[in-house]
Amino acid sequence: MSQSGEKVKFSDSAGYVGFANLPNQVHRKSVKKGFEFTLMVVGESGLGKSTLINSLFLTDLYPERYIPGAAEKIERTVQIEASTVEIEERGVKLRLTVVDTPGYGDAINSQDCFKTIIHYIDNQFERYLHDESGLNRRHIIDNRVHCCFYFISPFGHGLKPLDVEFMKALHGKVNIVPVIAKADTLTLKERERLKRRVLDEISEHGIRIYQLPDADSDEDEEFKEQTRVLKASIPFAVIGSNQLIEVKGKKIRGRLYPWGVVEVENPEHNDFLKLRTMLVTHMQDLQEVTQDLHYENFRSERLKRTGKPVEEEVVDKDRILQQKEAELRRMQEMIAQMQAQMRMKPGDD
Repeated sequence: MSQSGEKVKFSDSAGYVGFANLPNQVHRKSVKKGFEFTLMVVGESGLGKSTLINSLFLTDLYPERYIPGAAEKIERTVQIEASTVEIEERGVKLRLTVVDTPGYGDAINSQDCFKTIIHYIDNQFERYLHDESGLNRRHIIDNRVHCCFYFISPFGHGLKPLDVEFMKALHGKVNIVPVIAKADTLTLKERERLKRRVLDEISEHGIRIYQLPDADSDEDEEFKEQTRVLKASIPFAVIGSNQLIEVKGKKIRGRLYPWGVVEVENPEHNDFLKLRTMLVTHMQDLQEVTQDLHYENFRSERLKRTGKPVEEEVVDKDRILQQKEAELRRMQEMIAQMQAQMRMKPGDD
């Protein structure tokens, strides 16, 4: 009997220990702790990156954006702007960080414009490695970039040289998801043609984009079909809009044209819902690939350069700190002895 007078029930089923509840424990702990995810968006100005991100997460991460003039773009350099927002849905908390890269591809000479982005990604790896190797590893904030939406212009005939160069430089550091922007400027045939062209060029140049994992054999048929559809939709051709339009008495997000309305969340109009589904259902896998592949590659290269494990570096720092503290104590003792001798001298006289 418990203090309240109620009986505490324990399972006494034959052959049942209770391990089956472990996933529920992990789930409860994860929900209580919350989730962290960092998404980077890269692409030229005017491709609707900010609008798409606001549409994806139903937030106003970018309430007002400054659009530079042509003269400013000539010498414009790439900047890194990270915005963090706490999103809660049905008790589940997500700490979402969106890393924007204004100025990418805007300058006339865009040859080195992605070096700032590489430097940022490496810095987040370096910071995580430092925190992971420290003495207090319980509350490490993971700011590593887990996914990069790379926006491709719908107005060209495939990938530009800059697109190829960027993706080849970063495919070993981050999960790249190619996105064709402003899909409402293309007919359905043009869209499919551009998708095939982009995939062919990605394969031709040996670019490694994020590969969705195959559905397990024990998954239900609906999830298997969803995975198949998502894989077939890459690169995702999307539109974004923060404008609510009333259609048949129902308010929807979309774009109003003289000939009709393009609905953001209509899978027949674009791949917006598929992109969001991919991100939500594979968020854990994106984090795992970042940890097990990209971060481990960075970590091993970093350790090769230093020539000694990070753990040894931490021990060396502790040893140096202890030596300095011992030296400081010796000096304090010497000063104390000198002061005592000076006080004794007047009495001796």
